[in-house]
Amino acid sequence: MQISDKLLCLFNAELTESDGEYVVRIPESEVETGSIEPGDTYRVALISREAGASEEDDASTKRRPSTEPQPPVEQGEIRYVEIEDIGKQGDGIARVERGYVIIVPGAEIGEQVKVEISEVKSNFAVGEIIEESI
Repeated sequence: MQISDKLLCLFNAELTESDGEYVVRIPESEVETGSIEPGDTYRVALISREAGASEEDDASTKRRPSTEPQPPVEQGEIRYVEIEDIGKQGDGIARVERGYVIIVPGAEIGEQVKVEISEVKSNFAVGEIIEESI
């Protein structure tokens, strides 16, 4: 299966029914990281769990890091990024492969900067500016 570079987030969710509508709940962490915003419209793809897989299988899969999507950056890596947005705390926000967020303190919208990745989390990274206006 081919995954689009425009992928903003990936998570498991149960389809539920509520007041005659079917609902897929998005984890709060996906909104908090800034990948998606309430009120915006998104394209949604649903991928079925393999036939015969159980809840226990899903839980054990979550514990195996090799099956989880890995961040597209590593600590110490140098990246050239463009600041697309400003986060709630005033930091610059850049997006790279699969919509993965890099937070860049001190950067402004539209800046193109060279950063060194100083911290990597599963859904975002922090990059320190090492060269401005590239």
